[in-house]
Amino acid sequence: MKHLLTAVGVAALLICTPASANEFSKQLKELATSKLMKIASDPNLVKQILAQNGQTAGYDQGKIDMLDKQWRAEVNAADKPLIDRTLANPTSKYLSGIQEKSEGLFTEIFAMDAKGLNVGQSTVTSDYWQGDEGKWQNTYSVGANAVDISEVEQDESTQTFQSQVSIPVLGEDGNPIGAITFGVNVEFL
Repeated sequence: MKHLLTAVGVAALLICTPASANEFSKQLKELATSKLMKIASDPNLVKQILAQNGQTAGYDQGKIDMLDKQWRAEVNAADKPLIDRTLANPTSKYLSGIQEKSEGLFTEIFAMDAKGLNVGQSTVTSDYWQGDEGKWQNTYSVGANAVDISEVEQDESTQTFQSQVSIPVLGEDGNPIGAITFGVNVEFL
């Protein structure tokens, strides 16, 4: 019942609030600078992103677009070699475990490399390349203290209100090596 009342309250807030405002920005920023940064600093996550950076460093835009096109085609296909390989890797397993333990706070989590390509994720994303989106451009490209908070939107598949919170993943030198995005169910804030 509590979540139903919260959902009704969130819906009312969204109806009464201008589209450009996110009433949860303060709580989401606090979450980003505490819990999310701790998750993003996991040594194994950092290691996996650095390893993929080594593999993708020479990729040009044509190669990136080809991989993204392959991913998008696999989303609705029976055979999913790129998606299956990504979901089976240690990063995806780590992020899936974090999502499961969040008890509904996180609706999705995905990590990206220095090119904006997915390194791992808790659930299948609609695309493989995030480098053309704010979640990567406003974090990895900005620097260590960057936080990108999206507008609150209703997720039709889960019937929850969520905002995506993205932060850079930092290497040992304190510089961004990639980024990570958390879908946050604002009803749990």
